Amino acid sequence: MKTFITAIIFGLFGAVAVSISFAMAWPTWVMFIAWVSYYLFGKTVLSSLKAFIQIGLGILMGVLIQLTGGVLGKVIGTLGFPIAVFIFIGSLAYFARTKTLNNIPAWFLGLIVVFGIHPPLAPLPILQLAIPLFFGFLFAWLNDSAVEKVNAQKTNHSLNQNH
Repeated sequence: MKTFITAIIFGLFGAVAVSISFAMAWPTWVMFIAWVSYYLFGKTVLSSLKAFIQIGLGILMGVLIQLTGGVLGKVIGTLGFPIAVFIFIGSLAYFARTKTLNNIPAWFLGLIVVFGIHPPLAPLPILQLAIPLFFGFLFAWLNDSAVEKVNAQKTNHSLNQNH
């Protein structure tokens, strides 16, 4: 029965998330990247905040790669973009050595978002990517909290029956 209730919770939160995403014209897959990140990077508010920040920094890095590649491309031609990628991706080796910005997969998830969406390189479209990311983390947290509550109630019920 516990698995059935968990399945209902998963399905309910997934359906609500997708419905909101469609209604708001958000890229649903971006929301699900954040949802998965919640589970991959620790299932806490703090770990989610750190991952959210680093995904955001990955998005910013993607924008900087595109801008730098465009400038370098005008100067040195087709090598401009690969050189920009080399410089920025290479810098991740230094971020990996820090305590707070060392989640390289989160940086790459941000790069995936920006290169998957190809938003206009203007502040508002870039900042708007934070919305489905935020809601992805929120829905994951709500989903996980609901499942944990059901599991805790089931455990308490089982303990009470054994006494």
